[in-house]
Amino acid sequence: MNFNQFKFEDALLEGLEAMGFDKPTPIQEMAIPVLNEGKDLIACAQTGTGKTAAFILPILNKIAKTGSSGLDTLILAPTRELAIQIDQQIQGFAYFLGISSIPIYGGGDGIVWEQQKKALETGAEIIVATPGRLIALLSGGKIKLNNLKHLILDEADRMLDMGFSDDILTIVNHLPKNRQTILFSATMPPKIRQFSKQLLNNPEEISLAIGKTAEGVTQSAYLVYEYQKEDLVKHVLNQKDYEAVIIFASTKEKVKSLFKILKKSFEVEAFHSDLEQVEREKIMSRFKNRSLKILIGTDIISRGIDVVGIELIINFDTPNDPEDYVHRVGRTARADSKGEAITFVSDKDQFKFKRIESLIGMEIEKTPLPEGFEKGPEYKGSHEKSGKKPGFQKPGNGSSKKKFTKKRENPEKRHKPDEARAEKKDNALDKQHSSPKYGKRTNVIKGE
Repeated sequence: MNFNQFKFEDALLEGLEAMGFDKPTPIQEMAIPVLNEGKDLIACAQTGTGKTAAFILPILNKIAKTGSSGLDTLILAPTRELAIQIDQQIQGFAYFLGISSIPIYGGGDGIVWEQQKKALETGAEIIVATPGRLIALLSGGKIKLNNLKHLILDEADRMLDMGFSDDILTIVNHLPKNRQTILFSATMPPKIRQFSKQLLNNPEEISLAIGKTAEGVTQSAYLVYEYQKEDLVKHVLNQKDYEAVIIFASTKEKVKSLFKILKKSFEVEAFHSDLEQVEREKIMSRFKNRSLKILIGTDIISRGIDVVGIELIINFDTPNDPEDYVHRVGRTARADSKGEAITFVSDKDQFKFKRIESLIGMEIEKTPLPEGFEKGPEYKGSHEKSGKKPGFQKPGNGSSKKKFTKKRENPEKRHKPDEARAEKKDNALDKQHSSPKYGKRTNVIKGE
């Protein structure tokens, strides 16, 4: 199948050809015909499947056919990075159409604010916005949405996790009821289905299985103790002159700490929410044009950027959520390319890694630690199997220290308190370092 079969306008097909789009992906094949019919849609598709084109191409084609007398489409996205990315793709697709779009997001300076207001005043057919900044514009009377024809929610699960549900409902109250509503989500938990009932009208449903990593990804894992991770990541990076590497850490504090260590030996940058927007955009631009080869970040970049040609993903910390692993790994081997994903699995994170293997339906190869490294912990899959937690041993000056935990009669329950304490600690860190600016925010992304 090719894009000609969707009967797109010639100018849109020309834009697709200029961007190197040849054949539609499965989500595009399934979603575009539904949207061409004007139906509401709720779709589940993970990162890297081509979902942005799936929802924006039919909209651009409609505007090109019928013309536009003003604001036609509102796209809501959870983060400024994703909003910018979507807007950039729209500009590429619409290059020969004369259709304009504008990203609306917070975190910029007064110049950015004035640019956004001016774009809204002069008229843009498509707005790509984060909910918080759009609420501010609506409150100030800077924008009217009463003639809107299309509402698109991208990464809906992420927006709900960030506490945007009330903001989204507030925005919807400003929209006409007679509109086409499209909801894309990487996961489809019950809360998303329940939420969609408040927004969509008799929607069609499409679901592409989550949990399958791209065939072009070579996946492996190192079994390590925490103290071995820093030396191991330096060893991995020294094995090859990589052009594009993303290292994922669990929290922004770890991102900052790892950055301080690696910058002594590598050209590397840290990407986290404490940076000013201008800094974040500059770093991402350098990474995309390959003047920066190594990027360290949290899951804020696992679903918020689109960079082709990433060779290596390193999970410095095992993801807490198995689906986060899929999204991280989805940064590489995009568009049928090849890539590598390496995960550091500490003794205390083995149960998390076992859940990842269960989700993706395969056992990931456990690579022996390189020569010169002391042997790491044995892989037991989960603490529940062993009945006791692996001990921690770190050598120093010819002596060793071991930390043993008291054996309990019920091994099935022994690690649940440990998990709870770890989660409580992570949540406390997030609460300490997050500073939401617009509206009510709950459940801010862990470690952003």
